[in-house]
Amino acid sequence: MEHNNTKKNGQYGFALFLIGCLFFIFGFITWSNSQLIPYLKLACELSITQSYYVATAFFAAYFVMAIPSSMVLKWTGFKKGMSLGLLVMAIGAALFIPAAQTRNYSLFLTGLFIIGTGLALLQTASNPYVTVLGPMDSAAKRMSIMGICNKVAGILAVYVLGSITLSNADELKASLNGMSTIEKNAALSELASRVIVPYAVIALILLILAVILYFIHLPEVHEEEENVAATAVQKSSLFQYPHLILGAIAIFFYVGVEVISYDTFTGFGESLGYSTVIAKNFASYTGYGLLVGYLLSIFAIPKYISQRKALIIAILLSMALVLGAIYTEGTTAVLCFALLGFSNSVMWPAIWPLALDGVGRFTKIGGALLIMGIVGGAVLPPLYGAFAEWLHTQELSTQTHQQVAYWIMIPCYLYLLYFALKGYKAGKD
Repeated sequence: MEHNNTKKNGQYGFALFLIGCLFFIFGFITWSNSQLIPYLKLACELSITQSYYVATAFFAAYFVMAIPSSMVLKWTGFKKGMSLGLLVMAIGAALFIPAAQTRNYSLFLTGLFIIGTGLALLQTASNPYVTVLGPMDSAAKRMSIMGICNKVAGILAVYVLGSITLSNADELKASLNGMSTIEKNAALSELASRVIVPYAVIALILLILAVILYFIHLPEVHEEEENVAATAVQKSSLFQYPHLILGAIAIFFYVGVEVISYDTFTGFGESLGYSTVIAKNFASYTGYGLLVGYLLSIFAIPKYISQRKALIIAILLSMALVLGAIYTEGTTAVLCFALLGFSNSVMWPAIWPLALDGVGRFTKIGGALLIMGIVGGAVLPPLYGAFAEWLHTQELSTQTHQQVAYWIMIPCYLYLLYFALKGYKAGKD
């Protein structure tokens, strides 16, 4: 019996390692958007709102494809589904090559949607897999470990892709006005071509990983057995679990504010007077905050604090930091905004187990519903951009319009506070 438990733990440990590698990929691809937004804004001559359609195209795929992904997973199982997701992502990354060659923003957005489609399949499989691959009360700890893999990759993406796409961006901006139409098109075409090699390499790596994952053994988790309600009989419909529905809405608002916290950071820094060369690295500060938060979660949850209490504290801190970013200037404002990474870190790991607790055989479809909530990353950043542009037409005091627009984040955190205090137990009484 002891031998069997050791073998099982070893299999689960190897499975978590492989899923950690996938979360690394999620992080690199997702955080690359923070560099693509200012890059494509310049290369494709976009407005602020138009540039945030990068987030819209990418995260909308989660909403559209999450339920189909759960159906695919029922047919393929977790492992083959994740392999298929990597293959789809490779196709989307490869589409960046003709998009860059033609400087076609619509084609870039199509590529991002396809990448998001692959990620929707991967996330629909991997997040529930990690959640039920062990005790539910330590799920936030496992999700935090995955978060470290995710954010290390995100930090690398900011530096690697930023150094490739946005080098000399300030000089190019300054010189564009003095160029003829032919010279300007040539300069912007050269800028657009910078993503060809990085995304060709990404496509190749994704393709290789898809093949490897297809042939590697992973233990299948039968969620019907691993995640059953402690009370009563399994229910007949997903919608008989209101805490799951409320959890999906919580994911919507959480992902929306997190994407705002790093995708808008470069523009926020520029509005405070920092150059693009300096401001393009600000999103990495959010990543460092997330890493520290994940490490603290691994140490403290559930030994010293429950995942729900940690969530409540993090939400209150986040609201205070948003207000700090709005009403301060310079380094202080940047620091407040960067620290959102730390306060946000516990939210994703804590919301998942609270939302999936007790859903039993509905875990796959429940995970898909939560993944649909990621569409918050598609909706809220463009709303932030539109709000900021509207504020630009108004008379403001010392704050920039980008700063004041961060008020859009406060109602989102208030809903998360409701979920952490009451929503997580809806329907369980």
